[in-house]
Amino acid sequence: MQGVVGSLRRYGQPVLALVALATLAGGGIAYFTAQPDWASALWSTGTGLVLLALAAEIVHSLLQGRFGLDVIAGLSMAAALAFGEPLAGNIVALMYAGGQQLENFAEGRARREMTALLGRTARTAMRYAREGLEEVPIEMLMPSERILVRRGEVVPVDGRLAAGRADIDMSALTGEALPARFFAGNDVPSGGTSIGAAFDLDVVRTAADSTYAGIVRLVEQAQESKAPMVRLADRYALWFLALTVLIAGGAWWMSGDPLRALAVLVVATPCPLILAVPVAIISGMSRAASLGVLIKSGGALERLARVRTAVLDKTGTMTSGKAGVVEIRTVDGIDPEDMLRLAASLDQASNHVSAEALVQSARERGMALSSPTDIVETPGSGVAGRIDGRSLVVGGSDFVRGRCSSGNPYALGRDLPPGTAVVAVGIDGAVAGIILLSDQIRDDAHSTIAAFRAAGVTRFVLASGDHDDAVRAAGRSLGVDEAIGNLLPAEKVEVVIAEGRKASVMMIGDGVNDAPALAAADVGVAMGARGAAASSESADVVLLVDHLARLPAALMVAQRTRRIALQSVAVGLSLSLVAMVAAALGHLPPVQGALLQEVIDVAVILNALRALRVPAGIRSHRQE
Repeated sequence: MQGVVGSLRRYGQPVLALVALATLAGGGIAYFTAQPDWASALWSTGTGLVLLALAAEIVHSLLQGRFGLDVIAGLSMAAALAFGEPLAGNIVALMYAGGQQLENFAEGRARREMTALLGRTARTAMRYAREGLEEVPIEMLMPSERILVRRGEVVPVDGRLAAGRADIDMSALTGEALPARFFAGNDVPSGGTSIGAAFDLDVVRTAADSTYAGIVRLVEQAQESKAPMVRLADRYALWFLALTVLIAGGAWWMSGDPLRALAVLVVATPCPLILAVPVAIISGMSRAASLGVLIKSGGALERLARVRTAVLDKTGTMTSGKAGVVEIRTVDGIDPEDMLRLAASLDQASNHVSAEALVQSARERGMALSSPTDIVETPGSGVAGRIDGRSLVVGGSDFVRGRCSSGNPYALGRDLPPGTAVVAVGIDGAVAGIILLSDQIRDDAHSTIAAFRAAGVTRFVLASGDHDDAVRAAGRSLGVDEAIGNLLPAEKVEVVIAEGRKASVMMIGDGVNDAPALAAADVGVAMGARGAAASSESADVVLLVDHLARLPAALMVAQRTRRIALQSVAVGLSLSLVAMVAAALGHLPPVQGALLQEVIDVAVILNALRALRVPAGIRSHRQE
């Protein structure tokens, strides 16, 4: 049964719409050429064929335990045939079959932003082999292999740029208008399109585990999802059907005219609920995707619209997640910039996280680093060597003090900000100074919280496993309502649950160690789509672009989508109820009622498509 119904949905709906239109037009020609019997036969045939398909759909729904409002459409067509009004039945048949096609068209337009992702998946890649380059399916690529990405090709897997520079168009993934530029050693996510010279890429992840594959899986889940609001029709189907039958039966009993009952059934066909809500939900999800925020389901979009509390992870979410230079303290006579350049030059020989932070900070400042010589590294403590003929030692305070004949790094380390790491530097046997490293607040964190407040989020909680003093300092800087540190993953879950008892709560984290808290929240938001975060089933929403401001923009999209969907339902059903009363009183014959209902259907679907538009407030967030 399920296969038959599925085939009917895929191939039969366009045919049924054409049949209903053809029989309606053919019957009209026969009627106006004085052949009423042929007209009646054609109209009855069109009505009967659509009714049979609808009956199969209804039976399939009932077997799955669902009761939908399409029962009313079936009743109206059956009643039209029984009461000798085939023209009204044929119009209802066209309304139903055409409405399904209109919904398919509207959803197809609304899905454009998401399905654009699915059509861009790379199939093959140029892999380096002993004999040279060979074209292989991307499923064969393994970590540590090297591939060539040519101009115009989609990056097939996550990798690391081997050398030179790569210019990548990331707009399909992130909504960014300007291309992204990557340099040697940078990680390059899959899914972007090369718009510059060809480049070599060292494979980091298989195709199945890469960023783009994760995004595609999320898109497919989102397209197959059904929002709770979409099931609004099913929840209220029974009482609406009872009300319709009551009004139709009452009109027949009071007037003695069965056509009044038919007219009530015709105008009661609740296409505003059947069609408009899914169109609005898909439109909203599509609009959020164009902003770089992928909402995995219609239900997640609805819950996002009701969020009033945000629980925020600190490291990697409200901060950059990487240590950066926040201050340089030197002894008299030492230039801070020169000391940083020398220390970073030596630290090129180390893979310690602090060393990487120094090198990155120096390069961001445009410093030309020298090559180190005579390198001796003590793992976990520091490194010694020579730079430009000078003796240098860089590392922890004890490590540097023990290798210098004068000076004390601790003398420079008073009044350190919470959460600060210290890198000491010695030059030519004397302590030269210290460099303070810290995980810095993201540039867009403050504006994002302000935007969330403007969108209706009233409470913010910073929850982190980091040291309590560092979390509280970050909380004061961000202006959150509460900051809690030293939390284990299970304790984060407790925080989310406690906040959820007071209001609908959203948890924003990195999607990996925050997975339990993401799952516990009404809406879990994963920062970034790379690696495990992309495929995490814990998150309801995935931020595809590294701009926090897109999240409040997506929240505004969700709120607007929900308003539009409810407007479509309220206005559509109100008009239907008014028409039902008019039909019951004899002011609206069946044929005119069917035509009026068609106008109502078109109006509410066009209204639902407004969710595709980007209002000025949301557009300004996208430009950040």
